[in-house]
Amino acid sequence: MASPGVRCAPAESSAARQPQSKISDRLTPSTADPFSSPRKAQSPFAAVYAKGGIPCRLVHGSVKHKLHWETPPESIAFDPLLVILAEGLRETKYPYTFVSREGFRELLLVEGASEKIRPLLPKVVPALRAALAHEDTEVFERGLDGLLQLSGMARCDLNGHLKHVLACISKKFMQKKHREKVTLALQTLERNGGKESLPIIKSKVPTYSSVYF
Repeated sequence: MASPGVRCAPAESSAARQPQSKISDRLTPSTADPFSSPRKAQSPFAAVYAKGGIPCRLVHGSVKHKLHWETPPESIAFDPLLVILAEGLRETKYPYTFVSREGFRELLLVEGASEKIRPLLPKVVPALRAALAHEDTEVFERGLDGLLQLSGMARCDLNGHLKHVLACISKKFMQKKHREKVTLALQTLERNGGKESLPIIKSKVPTYSSVYF
């Protein structure tokens, strides 16, 4: 019996002890919850993803996975979504890795993407640079693929921002395991950027040989 004057705390109900479902759960059905343990977000993408702020969901197939957009991507404002997806390219944990890479790629494929991305280059390029500077090889390659996709849309308009990413690329160029992939990437940047891109590339990668010579 409880002592006089002492009130016993009510027992915690089983419902109160149940973990609350997260908005992000609908994006990753049948996968381990990436938020099951405390972790410091590696990029703004993780925080937005956790709140259900990415307007697409991950669909698991028997062979390959794909994204299902809740809103047609051509009607989605690129600012800030494209920037957030670019930030996510430096993540290392699934499903962040898949959603950011595929979302970035698919958003750049929509009609009118070339016009939409030009004013966002000052925001997107630094995010790509962070991925290119990452020590993880897969993160670097996602950043490089993203840069080439962006180059294919922005063309010459990307030249003014190339110097910000070439310093990271040049370090990988010096590594034998990355040299072939980086060389092909530099050739693509030169083709997309035109003759004005060559002196920019060579200023950071002096040993690069033009694709046209």
